[in-house]
Amino acid sequence: MINILVVEDDVKLNEIVCTYLENNGYMAKGCFNPNEAYDLMYGNLYDLIISDIMMPEIDGFEFAETVRSLNATIPILFMTARDDITSKQKGFRAGIDDYMVKPVDLDELVLRVAALLRRSNILDEKKMIVGNLILDADDLSASINGEEIPITLREFNILFKLLSYPKKAFSRSQLMDEFWGLESDTNLRAVDVYINKLREKLSDCDGFEIVTVRGLGYKVVLLS
Repeated sequence: MINILVVEDDVKLNEIVCTYLENNGYMAKGCFNPNEAYDLMYGNLYDLIISDIMMPEIDGFEFAETVRSLNATIPILFMTARDDITSKQKGFRAGIDDYMVKPVDLDELVLRVAALLRRSNILDEKKMIVGNLILDADDLSASINGEEIPITLREFNILFKLLSYPKKAFSRSQLMDEFWGLESDTNLRAVDVYINKLREKLSDCDGFEIVTVRGLGYKVVLLS
């Protein structure tokens, strides 16, 4: 059973989120501040953390940094009313994996939780297999039908990200921030160049395609 820790000081929302997660097959434990969370984490193993930002004494940023310093792999999802880019940047810099703005759609929350857990499991296994493509995170290699194809580190990371969240659209800015760095002065069109290179190298893949989302960026669509 997957165990999820919900750190949220709004008692009613905490209860609603935990109940919805449990109705979707997860074990969810709610607490109301990071200090309570630390106590729970000391004696229990959790597979994913959902946390608010604005909480008394210790805010979500400090909490995320502390958790990440102790556990490099556990997925952390922020669920917060703060919708400004500064808070999002600060959260991702603190080590979170996803960010949702309140009021959250509970069905979307469940989808994102499943995606984060799937990605975490993939990273633990070190390999991702999609159709005739194998991505190996140990040696950062890609092979199609057993034959290795040349791929750069940045191309590998972009592809791994897209495949970890099939059907989720990523903007050029999101990909630029993550794989070129927030301080990069590289033009957003560099993302298009890399996507085109990936499409050429992956033209023989039979399990998915990288689709352009008009006016936004890119997503992966799995093929039946």
